Parts: sequence; structure tokens; C-alpha cells
Amino acid sequence: MNKWIVMAATLLLVTGCASAPKDDPWADPKDPYEEFNRDMWEFNEELDDAVLRPAAKAYGYIPKPVRTGLLNAAENLDEVSSLVNNLLQGKVVDAGVSFWRFTINSTVGVLGVFDVATEIGIDRREEGFGEVLAAYGVPDGPYLMLPGMGPTVPVDRGGDVVDGMYFPLDNLSGPLSAARWVIKGLDTRLQLIELEPMLEDSLDPYSFVKESYYQRWLDKKFDGNPPEEPQEEELSEDFYDQF
Repeated sequence: MNKWIVMAATLLLVTGCASAPKDDPWADPKDPYEEFNRDMWEFNEELDDAVLRPAAKAYGYIPKPVRTGLLNAAENLDEVSSLVNNLLQGKVVDAGVSFWRFTINSTVGVLGVFDVATEIGIDRREEGFGEVLAAYGVPDGPYLMLPGMGPTVPVDRGGDVVDGMYFPLDNLSGPLSAARWVIKGLDTRLQLIELEPMLEDSLDPYSFVKESYYQRWLDKKFDGNPPEEPQEEELSEDFYDQF
């Protein structure tokens, strides 16, 4: 089943069946569907143990230069969407960087297999349509743990749907699109193996992943400069003197 159908069905299920924990003073306002999300977290853990982690470890046996080339080619196809999304936010310079990256890597880099642009100092200016929506004031929406896809917020994952409609992604055949998705997914899961000790040492792995996702999302949304969260006011010395 197409992953976007799964995502849409999950969003409808959450919207229709879940209810926010209004009376719980300890509830996270960003995570009104925590009960559903924790069920999906357990489902994803079982899926990961049975399929994803073993597949990623097997993928790791492929020589690293080959894996790097496959990932480079997959990510090169994202440059056009980054170009458009940067333009939609008025980031003309970053859009130009994405244009030249795609041009150089698609030609000199042999369809993106070799990241020549980075080697000559032209670094990625990755930008998704979810970040465009956020820049125009669209709210993040509730935190969701999607089956088989992990943590997200609607504006982020919904933006990915639009990104997939840009050239050349919209022209990829089904097998090529699936291969690109698998390559990026396996590479990401392989990198996460190194972070597993941190997850295992956390008191609540679900909350650890949620906060990690939000830190990454805020970093993307604010281009690496997220605003500081308001801190609770410190109690005055007069308060402590009473004791």
C-alpha cells in the first residue's frame, strides 16, 4: 500500500477517534493523542525489531562507497523541491545554491551518484514544503507517531506529500520511487543504530524520541536558530526565607 494512503488513513483515524486529555494537568499540550501515539510506538518497535533493524544491518554490509553513491543519487532528486521551496520563502540565494547543486551533481556527478557540489564547497540548502507552510504561519498541528514512519507533525509530513509532486520526483516510476524511499530509510535507520544506547538509557524512550523530533523540527523551521523557550521565573529569596 502506498505510504501516503497509510498516512492519510492514520490522520483520519486520529482525528476521528482520539481525544485530547483535557483533564490531565501533566499532559503534554503538543501531544493530545498520546495514548494512540504510544500504541503506535509499541507497534513500530515490534516492526523495527522484526524488519527494519535487521534490514538496515544487512544494508550496512554493502561497501560504504556504494551506499554513499546510492544516497547521493536519492538526495540529489530533492534539490529541485528545495529550489522551489526556498524561492517560496524569498531565499533567492539558497534557491540558487540548490539549482547549481542539482545541475553540477546531475552532470559532472553522474546523475547525482557523486556529490561534486559539496566537494567544491556548495553545501545543501535543504528546504521542505512543510517549512514553507510554517513560514507562512500554518500551525504545526498535534504530534503524531505514524505506523512504520515514526514521529511527525501534520505540517511536516503533509509538506512531504507536496514535495513528491515536484519534478523530477513526480516522473519517477513506482519501482524507482520505492527504491529511493527504501535507500533513504535504510540509511537513516543505519545511522540511528549508533544512537540506540542513548535511547536505552532514557527513562522514557517515547518522550525522548518526541523531544528529539521537536528539536530537529524547530531547527529546520527556524534555519538552525530556534527561539529560546520561555523559562519559568525563579523563586525569589523572600520565598525561601519563609522556610
